[in-house]
Amino acid sequence: MKFIIIGRNIEVTPGLTSAVEDKLGKLDKYFKEDTEVHVALSVEKERQKIEVTIPVKGSIIRSEQVSNDMYVSIDLVEEIIERQLKKYKNKLVDKKQAEASFSKMYVENDYLDEDTVKIVRTKKFDIKPMYPEDACVQMELLGHNFYVFINAETEQVNVVYKRKGDTYGLIEPEV
Repeated sequence: MKFIIIGRNIEVTPGLTSAVEDKLGKLDKYFKEDTEVHVALSVEKERQKIEVTIPVKGSIIRSEQVSNDMYVSIDLVEEIIERQLKKYKNKLVDKKQAEASFSKMYVENDYLDEDTVKIVRTKKFDIKPMYPEDACVQMELLGHNFYVFINAETEQVNVVYKRKGDTYGLIEPEV
C-alpha cells in the first residue's frame, strides 16, 4: 500500500508516519500493493483526529476517529476499517466491479456476516422544489440531520445535511 499522509495544524513527524504505516500496514493483506491510502492528521484544541480514505474501484472505504491522543486515534481507525472490510466484503467485492482492487486472500476468504444491512422502514414523500437554504430550515423544523429536496435552481435532487459545528453540507449529483 502507498501512504499519502498530510498534517493539518500538526507536524507529521517520523514517529507519526511510522505509527500510521505500521498500524494501517496491517490492512495490506486486504488490498493490492499499489492501493493508495490517504491519511489526514489534524489537531483542534484537545482533539487529535485521523481521517483515512482508501479509494477502490466503485467504492470508497473511509473512517474518521477522534481522541485526545493521536496514537489512540490511529489504533481506533485501523480497527474500524478492518471491521468494515469484513462486514461489507460481499458488497465491496462485486465480481464484475471491484475485485481487481483487493488482494486474492481477501477475495477468497469468507468472513462472517456479523450484521447484514436490513431496511426496516420505507417512507414516501413529495419532493418539492426549493433552495438549499430553505431545505436547511425545513430539515431543522423536522429535527432531522439530512433532507432530500429538488433544487429550485438546478431542478435536480439534492441532499442537505447537518455537519459538526452547526454547519451544513449540500450533496449534488454530478452530471
